[in-house]
Amino acid sequence: MTIYQELLADLKTDPRRWVVTGVAGFIGSHLLETLLRHDQTVVGLDNLSTGSPRNLDAVRASVTEEQWARFAFHQGSVADIGVCREASQGADYIIHQAGFVSVPLSIEDPVGCHDTNVTGTLNVLVAARDNGAKRVVYASSSAVYGDETSTPAREEKIGSPLSPYGASKAMGEMDARLFTQHYGLPTVGLRYFNIFGPRQNPTGGYAAVIPQWIAAMIRGEECRIHGDGSATRDFCFVANVVQANLLAGVHEQDGKVTAPVFNVGMGGETTIKGLHELIARKITVAGLAKVNPPQFGPERPGDILHSTADISAITNALHFDPEVSLEAGLEETVRWYGTAL
Repeated sequence: MTIYQELLADLKTDPRRWVVTGVAGFIGSHLLETLLRHDQTVVGLDNLSTGSPRNLDAVRASVTEEQWARFAFHQGSVADIGVCREASQGADYIIHQAGFVSVPLSIEDPVGCHDTNVTGTLNVLVAARDNGAKRVVYASSSAVYGDETSTPAREEKIGSPLSPYGASKAMGEMDARLFTQHYGLPTVGLRYFNIFGPRQNPTGGYAAVIPQWIAAMIRGEECRIHGDGSATRDFCFVANVVQANLLAGVHEQDGKVTAPVFNVGMGGETTIKGLHELIARKITVAGLAKVNPPQFGPERPGDILHSTADISAITNALHFDPEVSLEAGLEETVRWYGTAL
């Protein structure tokens, strides 16, 4: 039995009270599903700007009515301190997933990005401190590495952000560290690399590449690659991210590092062109469509050329062990979109 499996078994026998911000979003809804399946009490907060009630409906369909009854939903924004205080009353652990998630959109709307990611994270920290939460686990991003070009990315060496989004995540990490230092609030930051899986929104000009491409391929459309396709990313299936969050929430850590921040990825790299080939193969094998070759276009401003995670820190500290490979995750994701679209 792995450390994570032991943790899940322990949650069943010793339920806790959790707050999940961004609960109707892609990652938030998967966290909710896992927590409810293990008989936890969950308060969810979401303003439904990018999250969807359909994600909550999907969770409800996957758990028992008794488990669903342990969930309470608050509609509101983390940018509202009063909403954060109300939602986090009595919380043991807060998992902060609400956020402005697009690099290109942050360049167009830096104020909106700041309001959600900087002010919102600060509000969550204040509410957690005032309500006596045991720990805040929050979503950071590989975008904090910015112009630091060494690969794989290691937590102790970051550069200057290349976008308002990257800057907002770096500020969130600084605020979390200060709240641990000055108020004794335990925090753990998780620098997500490229997360994918069922329920990720495939529509709009700022959709993540995997759901966008799967949807396009199923419709028989060509996919667009920004640049020559040699850029690399570390793609990580959402179930592995759920594991990282729950381990960060309750796993006992050695007290040497205060307010730790960890990379969350697979520790590998895939070229964008190679990703297209992988998805195309899964689409073809599933018999969903005949896939066209991709189009190539200019690179996007603010994009990082190479992004790969060194996950040794989270593996050593939290016993993180990603259980779902890229290939297996893509297969499950393609299968889900094949029925959902």
